[in-house]
Amino acid sequence: MAKLYYRYSAMNAGKSTLAMQVAHNYEEKGGSILVWKPKIDTKGDNTIVSRIGLSREVDALLNEFASPIEILKEEQKNKQIDAIIIDEAQFLTEEQVNELYYISKKMDISILCYGLRCDFRMKPFPGSQRLLAIADSIEEIKTLCECKKRKATQNLRCINGIPTFEGSQVAIDGEDNITYKSVCGECFIKYYLEWKNNKPLTRERKK
Repeated sequence: MAKLYYRYSAMNAGKSTLAMQVAHNYEEKGGSILVWKPKIDTKGDNTIVSRIGLSREVDALLNEFASPIEILKEEQKNKQIDAIIIDEAQFLTEEQVNELYYISKKMDISILCYGLRCDFRMKPFPGSQRLLAIADSIEEIKTLCECKKRKATQNLRCINGIPTFEGSQVAIDGEDNITYKSVCGECFIKYYLEWKNNKPLTRERKK
């Protein structure tokens, strides 16, 4: 029976590169696959883009109302699908993850999802929260913190290079002067305390 896989990490760990490598491995062995990503991830438009320069066009961009089951049924009219690979899976909805689980169990197609565990405030995304709850196989992809002492576990959002802990949950890397760093828990707390101590006082706090 096929499985639903979730491979997660902090940013800059090579998730997209690994997703493209797995897609290549399937195709090299004659497998037929689909590569998807959520439409909300505007980086690269309709392609998966890795930090080392690799890219691959996706077969579908999933908006929040898209049904993985219905998209798959349309694809299967022309060919048998062996596996589905999804990058930036943290942006999926809970219902979409539920459908992926159904596909793996009732349609016997392996689903390999790659994404983040949590956002820049250490809060889970809807997609990653559901994947961590129901995936058959959960694997951490490890990367090193900028301090070079510990494993990176958190995502630090920066605006113009300055760490911030405010803003909407979704903000794409490279847009509106936003970048991300992958950091360990100790460094995350250090940056948070520096930000908190230097944050301008609101009127209520000044009173």
